[in-house]
Amino acid sequence: MDGCGRSSPQQILEHTASILGCSITDEKLAIHLDQEDELQHLRDQFHIPKIKDLPSTDPALVKGEEECVYLCGHSLGLQPKKTKAYINEELDNWAKTGVHGHFHGSYPWALADECLVEQMANIVGAKKEETALMNGLSVNLHLLLLSFYKPTSSRHKILMEANAFPSDHDEETLSTDDILSTIEREGDSIAVILFSGVQYYTGQLFDMVSITRAGHAKGCYVGFDLAHAVGNVEVRLHDWNVDFACWCNYKYLNSGAGALAGAYIHEKHKFTIKPTLLGWWSHDFTTRFQMDNKLDLTPGVNGFRISNPPILLIRSLQASLEIFNQADKKALRKKSVLLTGYLECLIKHYHSKVPDNPQKLFIKIITPSNVEERGCQLSLLFSDHINKIFVELSKRGVVPDIREPIVRIAPVPLYNSFYDLYKFINILNESLQVVSHQLKDGM
Repeated sequence: MDGCGRSSPQQILEHTASILGCSITDEKLAIHLDQEDELQHLRDQFHIPKIKDLPSTDPALVKGEEECVYLCGHSLGLQPKKTKAYINEELDNWAKTGVHGHFHGSYPWALADECLVEQMANIVGAKKEETALMNGLSVNLHLLLLSFYKPTSSRHKILMEANAFPSDHDEETLSTDDILSTIEREGDSIAVILFSGVQYYTGQLFDMVSITRAGHAKGCYVGFDLAHAVGNVEVRLHDWNVDFACWCNYKYLNSGAGALAGAYIHEKHKFTIKPTLLGWWSHDFTTRFQMDNKLDLTPGVNGFRISNPPILLIRSLQASLEIFNQADKKALRKKSVLLTGYLECLIKHYHSKVPDNPQKLFIKIITPSNVEERGCQLSLLFSDHINKIFVELSKRGVVPDIREPIVRIAPVPLYNSFYDLYKFINILNESLQVVSHQLKDGM
């Protein structure tokens, strides 16, 4: 997995700051990093919300016309500027041609999902025929488990991440050694291993290669929920020999709330794993509209499709995939590693625990510090008063995400800048000062 070469983000930042004659915390560094960012032009392809349009801001504390500091891409990605135009094209097509839109136009409605599958497959590291765009994440998860989970008297367990693993280095995360030892110990009774690619709460990136290899060695099917991994970290489902996977497209793939989701089944299961629930889109396209009630099942993941694709969601996804195709995946990952590393350095500099000052509010980053074990998200555990701090951040135009007792922050390389994080840390500093004063005043 490509990060920032052999140097750590902190080493790169310190070296760059020394050349500029400043510290890591200096505004000059953030400006320089943005000037050197080869992906900075991609930000212009997204709508960045204005502070004045956010519901929780305090007009007395902000300049309403400025762009907010949006750090919530792990929950909902920002809207690409082309999205509205693409959706309006289909509304116009419907108004002008009615039913003919199913098989005419640039994106015939009956085939529209197949127009984007190759681009989607490229992002998840799969073959086109192993990838489908359909349903929502939860629906796809159920559909896949219905077919892959076939319990027997001796092999009936499903292994998932939970608070069941001890950890040598951090109580909030799971060590790869503990996961693999559990697979080795329990594997003969495990039917399916189902892990996240990136854990939604801690931001931990799991070693999907090792988990897959260990599961197969014990005769288990191995699948991944990639909701927080797709568009965030490198994924190579086919080469890693993963059996199945599914994901949503509204987080890092910026396709809007309730966006069309994706699913993957390795080609080796093309004729052996079949869908439990069927629909007319499971039927082979060449005979689908004969309506003779004789199922001609499409092999592989495409047989898991149940109904016709929703064209408005397809075009929304298209707008985002086009932006991804403009960026080299290694360049995105390289920026992501440095961007998140910059945020980590700033937080540790200002808000580490000070033993000699027990009254000081501090932040613990529960996401692994090893860049190979995380994507862009950092999960921040505040020592106290998280709700008050979250309110103060929101009042000042920051959009984070709260999952008590943590705040999740995700600097997304497609549209977040280093200056976003410089502004964030200063707003965070101010918010903590305000809350500290409130506590002293008994508020």
